[in-house]
Amino acid sequence: MTDPTPHHDGAATAGARPAEVEIRDLTVVYRTEHGDLPAVSHASLDLRAGEITGLVGESGSGKSTLALSLLNAVPAPGRITTGSVEVAGVGDVTRLTGRRLRRTRGSALGYVFQASQNSLNPLKTVGKQLLDLGRSHEVEDLRGLVRRAGDLCERMGLDADRVLDSYQHELSGGMRQRIGIVLALVLNAEVLVLDEPTTALDMISQAAVLDIVRSVHRENGLATLVVTHDMGVVSEIADRLAVMYGGRIVEHGPAGELLRRPSHPYTRALIGATARIVGDPGLARALPGQPPDLTTLARRGCVFRDRCPLAMPVCEESDPALSEWTPGRFRACHAEPAPADRAAAVPAPRTQDDPIGGRP
Repeated sequence: MTDPTPHHDGAATAGARPAEVEIRDLTVVYRTEHGDLPAVSHASLDLRAGEITGLVGESGSGKSTLALSLLNAVPAPGRITTGSVEVAGVGDVTRLTGRRLRRTRGSALGYVFQASQNSLNPLKTVGKQLLDLGRSHEVEDLRGLVRRAGDLCERMGLDADRVLDSYQHELSGGMRQRIGIVLALVLNAEVLVLDEPTTALDMISQAAVLDIVRSVHRENGLATLVVTHDMGVVSEIADRLAVMYGGRIVEHGPAGELLRRPSHPYTRALIGATARIVGDPGLARALPGQPPDLTTLARRGCVFRDRCPLAMPVCEESDPALSEWTPGRFRACHAEPAPADRAAAVPAPRTQDDPIGGRP
């Protein structure tokens, strides 16, 4: 079990920004024929105003389930069994129901779904869907809502009149992704969650979307969570980085430091498997074995032990707690950090020779 103690992810560090979202000891299970199986297990994480947090891991690691928990929108047969998601000015979202929960979604928490085309109704124009959104949140000034949406569209390089009068099939993937961001922010949300924001986009559209995310985040002082399997995406925009495996957060800390000097063996393996833009592409190495699914996930001990080069007997019996091993850096591993990691001082600026370099 990871440490459920508040501030275990560095929220108490001197000079830290206030947390807009505090996730504490969150567990989400899915009911299956094998019983209740955890997709997220005792996760704790802070999202701070003015910071972009990246959440990375292989498919099936629990990233999207954790993100959906912020909206209390885990689909059946999943359910939140323990923990809380405290949102500033709202309270514990996991305890909200009905009208109050609907109003929180979109107004306080903006969510851009993984498949942008799936979040748009193919039978309605974007403008009509915008009006539906306003009515569902009891917005009185619908003309003002349309003006704000138009302003957001223009800031994202879109022709507002054309886009608001279009159906989803008339828009490219990059345009639909930007529309998703517009709809997530038009009600003045202070927390923005993007689930795989660059999936299925070409390289130019990826770069454009990331630039827009960074710009909108900075201009609005948002607390932003970017969920992705792409280490290049988080290296481009994230201030902080959390790594998930088998439903656990196994490492967490400042993105630049973590990418340059990963401490957890899973984080090292993820970075080692990333294709290089510069240098020798042959240096990339696939992770051994297969990531666990809900039915093969270890019920006790470390979830990564079967694929870990540092596994030892204690890993079979005890799940390592996520704990601070150096100021601002957290890991869940029984193996001692390498001496070089402990000796690392203030990180140098990133260069093209970094493990993850250039645009994704």
